[in-house]
Amino acid sequence: MPNRALTLARAESFQVPALVADVGPEATKRFFEFFTVPIRNKNTRIAYYHAIGQFLAWCERGGFRHLEDIEPITVAAYIEQHPGSAPTIKQHMAAIRMFFSYLTEKGVLAMNPAREVKTQRFSRKEGKTPAFARDEVRQVLDSIKAYSVVDHRDKALLAALAYTCSRIGAVVSLRVEDYFQNGKRSVIRLRTKGGKEKEFPVHHLLEDILDAYLDSSGLRANPAGPLFPTTRGNSRELGNRPMSRIDAARMLKRRLAQAGIVGTYSPHSFRASGLTRFLEEGGTLEGAQNIADHADSRTTKLYDRRQQVVLREDVERIRY
Repeated sequence: MPNRALTLARAESFQVPALVADVGPEATKRFFEFFTVPIRNKNTRIAYYHAIGQFLAWCERGGFRHLEDIEPITVAAYIEQHPGSAPTIKQHMAAIRMFFSYLTEKGVLAMNPAREVKTQRFSRKEGKTPAFARDEVRQVLDSIKAYSVVDHRDKALLAALAYTCSRIGAVVSLRVEDYFQNGKRSVIRLRTKGGKEKEFPVHHLLEDILDAYLDSSGLRANPAGPLFPTTRGNSRELGNRPMSRIDAARMLKRRLAQAGIVGTYSPHSFRASGLTRFLEEGGTLEGAQNIADHADSRTTKLYDRRQQVVLREDVERIRY
């Protein structure tokens, strides 16, 4: 088994399902290889691992003992009884179809039993992530008074989300050296989905917040270190480990409560809010797509919440 696959399996606690292990060493190798070679995004890798594991466990409970015994009707029956929402079922089916396609391509199986199985058509005109009201982003940022270096860090991280419209994974992975001057403009180097790098011009308000944070923290002395590190134990001193997405989500929850803002918001809400504000101020869909780094403008449209305002105004016309 390739060293890369072994490392990945151990790091993410991947286990080989019995139906795969029973086929033999080659199938086991291809199982780990599937999550190493064609799937480069960690979140997708984990989601697909769970989807495939759930399907194979269901097959085992149904009495299947050999991987090659799984037929199209087996996959169809699984999808038919799947309790998840339409988007979840669509994602699980994509994982199952891709997995069996890989095993077929590598000669482990003679056919892909999931290739022709269809799922219910599903589309969404608007994303599910709740967006902040216009004044709420300013409210939470203004509520952080920056008395300590942790206050500066939290304000800088939330401002980075608000003014770059980036995914939380890209923001928490920033290093100090990723914020720099390019001529007269400040720039942030973001590592976006798919392993791409993108240099993003910094909004002047974000620039002020980042500069104040770096001045107070002394982090410029370690350019290769994380821009948003965790604290050392229970102290208020910054350490050397970068904040995780979970750390950032918990911090946001605390800061929203302190600001008196109620709602089921997440770090991704800044992305929906920022893109909506951009479009409300006359920005183009093409510009929003470029900011969001979306390959397809239809994905960008999911973040546009302008229609919500129109619908609320229309509903208020119903009077009794």
